[in-house]
Amino acid sequence: MKKLNTPIRIFVGLLFIFSGLIKANDPHGLSYKMQEFFEVWGFDFLNPLSLFSSLGMNVLEVFAGIAIIVNWQTKKITWLLFILILFFTFLTGYALFSGKIKTCGCFGDCLPLTPAMSFTKDIILGVLIVILLATNSGKANKGIFGKIVLYTVTLGTAAFQWYVLSYLPIVDCLPFKKGNDIVEQMKVPVGAIPDSTSIEFMYTKNGKEVRFDQVNFPTDFDSTYVYVDRKDKVVKKGNGLVAKIVDFNLTTKSGTDTTAALFSNSKQYVLVFAKEMNGAESWKNEFQTIYKKLQAQNIDVILVTPEAERAASIFGNINIVTSDATVIKTAARVIPTYFLMQHAVIKEKVAAPCIDKLFTTINSK
Repeated sequence: MKKLNTPIRIFVGLLFIFSGLIKANDPHGLSYKMQEFFEVWGFDFLNPLSLFSSLGMNVLEVFAGIAIIVNWQTKKITWLLFILILFFTFLTGYALFSGKIKTCGCFGDCLPLTPAMSFTKDIILGVLIVILLATNSGKANKGIFGKIVLYTVTLGTAAFQWYVLSYLPIVDCLPFKKGNDIVEQMKVPVGAIPDSTSIEFMYTKNGKEVRFDQVNFPTDFDSTYVYVDRKDKVVKKGNGLVAKIVDFNLTTKSGTDTTAALFSNSKQYVLVFAKEMNGAESWKNEFQTIYKKLQAQNIDVILVTPEAERAASIFGNINIVTSDATVIKTAARVIPTYFLMQHAVIKEKVAAPCIDKLFTTINSK
């Protein structure tokens, strides 16, 4: 059994490093997944801590993975991995058995796993880590090279996360990535089978609760039935295939849906996504400079935000449309993010520090 220690140790370490790095590419993605768990559990007050927790968790996974491979503080690190995998197994098990969380976010948006796949992965990892605990010789690598690798990679992961928080993820795995056609992403995949549902009504009659669906409506239904609630009950599960982008629309201040009108425009235009106006004063001057440069090139600029009135008070008389905050935070991880559009196709997607790329794409047409 001890002969298995080294290959298992390397495998477990590599998997933790991979998990940490792939999520470090998009720490906002993990923070939003944390918020999803918080909201289901009624812990919404923890949402402000989600990004900090995401950053720390990603660094911790990479640190632990490197440490176990270079055999640094092996016993302590193995126990740390055991605690982490117990925590992850709880989360993936909750997602699987409660049905309230569709994906656990174990490998981010770049490698989505079903709850069943995630739970199985964690069970296998848990068994492997128990084997490591049972076969740990207690010997630790005290060489300087291992420490250099450990600290360098850990600090590099932290620096990498700082970079993507300012410049967008290096690898964009979202449906709003450069080159995608938003209309195509909104189409339901061929072969998709939706859930079959029925409506269950809840009433009280003579002080007793009565439940029925739309097929089995009571023949004596009258004013003595007092409405309590209604729920959509899944009768038969579909195959889970859904459109990659849902609920995307752009609405003017007057309430008109202008999405189709914009997508039918053959002229290039720029959508600027900002999921909130908190801190907008800090990027107001930069935005106005970019706005004027785009206007000088006859490029229409539309600010997309759920806070249209507040945006108008900050930026004045510019073209502003509203969209759902959840859609915006999926489309754009950095506030603000600039999308160069032609019809519904994303020609370029950049954060403000890389705005030159957007102008290069405009001028290369």
